[in-house]
Amino acid sequence: MPDGTRSQTVELGVELLAHVEDDDLPLAEAMDRIETVTTDPALTREILDTAEVRGVIDREDARVSVRRTGAFVRFDAQVVERDGEFDCRRCGASISTGHFVRFEAGEVGPFGSSCVRKVLGRE
Repeated sequence: MPDGTRSQTVELGVELLAHVEDDDLPLAEAMDRIETVTTDPALTREILDTAEVRGVIDREDARVSVRRTGAFVRFDAQVVERDGEFDCRRCGASISTGHFVRFEAGEVGPFGSSCVRKVLGRE
């Protein structure tokens, strides 16, 4: 993977963590959300380490505490729906409407309507 792609993936993962609506969650749930950006264990660790160094999260005893460094995702402005044939990045289900979350570093998705809410911590 080219370095530009690697660094963009890390930025997407950090932004995703910064915008999660849960203040505190088990490490497994944080990793579930990161896996929507990458399933590479080394990149997952790099995302967590980068987020911690930047003060986005704190990690302790298999828990992640999110510091409020960013605003919550605004569904009306940052979540875009597109019709087509997609597979949800979170659960793998076939979907006809994909929900994509826009961040400064890029876009994450597609997700089904319930999975996008779960990824962002709204369910």
